[in-house]
Amino acid sequence: MRAAASDRPARAGMACSNLAHGFAACAGEDRLAVKGLTKPGVAIISSYNDLLSAHQPLHEYPAWLKDSVRAAGGVAQFAGGVPAMCDGITQGQPGMELSLFSREVIAMATGIALSHEMFDASLLLGVCDKIVPGLLIGALAFGHLPAVLVPAGPMSSGLPNKEKARIRQLYAEGKATREELLEAESASYHGPGTCTFYGTANSNQMVVEVMGLHLPGASFVPPNTPLRKALTEEAGRRVVGLARSVSLAEIVDVKAVVNGVVALLATGGSTNLTLHLPAIAAAAGIQLGWDDFADLSAVVPLMARVYPNGSADINHFQAAGGVPFLVGELLDAGLLHPDVNTVAGPGLDRYRQEPFLSDGELVWRDGPTESLDAAVLRPASDPFSADGGLRMLAGNLGRAVIKVSAVAPEHRVVQAPARVFTTQEAFTAAFKAGELNRDVVVVVRNQGPQANGMPELHKLTAALGVLMDRGHRIALVTDGRMSGASGKIPAAIQLTPEAATGGPLARVRDGDVIRLDANRGSIEVFVDDAELSGRRLVDGPPHEQEWMGTGRELFGALRRAIGPADEGASVFGSTLTPDKFAVPVTTWK
Repeated sequence: MRAAASDRPARAGMACSNLAHGFAACAGEDRLAVKGLTKPGVAIISSYNDLLSAHQPLHEYPAWLKDSVRAAGGVAQFAGGVPAMCDGITQGQPGMELSLFSREVIAMATGIALSHEMFDASLLLGVCDKIVPGLLIGALAFGHLPAVLVPAGPMSSGLPNKEKARIRQLYAEGKATREELLEAESASYHGPGTCTFYGTANSNQMVVEVMGLHLPGASFVPPNTPLRKALTEEAGRRVVGLARSVSLAEIVDVKAVVNGVVALLATGGSTNLTLHLPAIAAAAGIQLGWDDFADLSAVVPLMARVYPNGSADINHFQAAGGVPFLVGELLDAGLLHPDVNTVAGPGLDRYRQEPFLSDGELVWRDGPTESLDAAVLRPASDPFSADGGLRMLAGNLGRAVIKVSAVAPEHRVVQAPARVFTTQEAFTAAFKAGELNRDVVVVVRNQGPQANGMPELHKLTAALGVLMDRGHRIALVTDGRMSGASGKIPAAIQLTPEAATGGPLARVRDGDVIRLDANRGSIEVFVDDAELSGRRLVDGPPHEQEWMGTGRELFGALRRAIGPADEGASVFGSTLTPDKFAVPVTTWK
């Protein structure tokens, strides 16, 4: 990365014809600046679309950023757009099978935007699930350039999340109408901004801020406010200051990655980050594995309760002290590396501060040193739990992740007969037929990255919650994902090796007793090893002809190239080798 850096604008080395194409559409001051070869060029890469509430606010950002970059002595150009899909819209639909792959597409699209080599820095506009990791992975391929991530902020609080979950369960039982369900959902998701529960989108914002990639306090300021606009404009000014000084590669180092994991664990964040953070780390040349998550989780206290880990939403977290309080507490407890580079300058202490407007000017002041709501946010010395909200499971079924921060202690150990499904639809039919009214470990297999793109299975949550509320011992075991909103059901997810590659899960049968023990960190099926390995494989991943429609046929190459879940389920930088799997996917065909 140092070898790729330059002490003059990147475009200065271009031939005249190449350069002329780069400013052909520019006018006025910007045209002269690009042509002049002296001012740093800044790429704006955005995931804006007006379909998704989280990304709709980004519409105005490029104009603001161009003005602020120009005022700071640079020149900004909109270099490229990246796709942004919503897991909330595609949940339980065929389109969800493209969700994880969209991260790789976003990374590649970011790389294409930066490949023009017209730029000396970048501004990355994005918020949700796969978008922030994809932008960051792509930008790390150009890690010799500085980069600032620019968020949009959460929507205002709507219908309380627990009430939304209650209506969902009533609908699953047939006790609420579709009209009542839609009214509840639209009262929850009701305006511009990120969904307010602590899912993957808000976990992304938390993690990248503590990694020093946002301006201090930028994550959870609402859209369409003067402070949000001021922070966005400051990001433009700041990235010009970073040009040819502190590169992205110098920020995303081992210490920053560890800080990101610690922030995730201390807040009980989304399980999806156990895929995204290893993939981001790999893009930075760093090996991060699930064992690292487990080791850190054992010593990092759980300091926040935000839905689904509590009743509060992310706006309540922000009001209770937010990221500045969290960072201050973790730094004082010796649980974050203070000696890191950030987009705000050297050292993480700047992230103890919170932004505000004083006579219309953006300034920072010291954040709160005491929680303003101990039901939502607590000090490291008096946490909700002594360890983090994520745990790793291992046993004769493989390795999996479980989010325990929302699971009551009495539900963290489940031993029951298995009921095996290969589709969400088959599970739903069995639930509606009353076939699951008992203690049961629901197995949903062939949902891994090589099988069908590892969709989230959050749509199962309401029915599983109904079964639990009826007094049954319930657990979920799957090689698929759950939403960042994973809740009270003990769920061993992202199981690897996945069933599609001949992993042990492919040989589990109805009635096999499975024990999920989140306390001991184990996941086992009580079947003799020789018998289990000798069983015939009875179902496999979808055939290619079943992968038609909703654009899924376009992603066959990614399904074949993607790595295992514990390496980030990525096609980039994976240590995946063919001999890691008992049965290659092609054997099924």
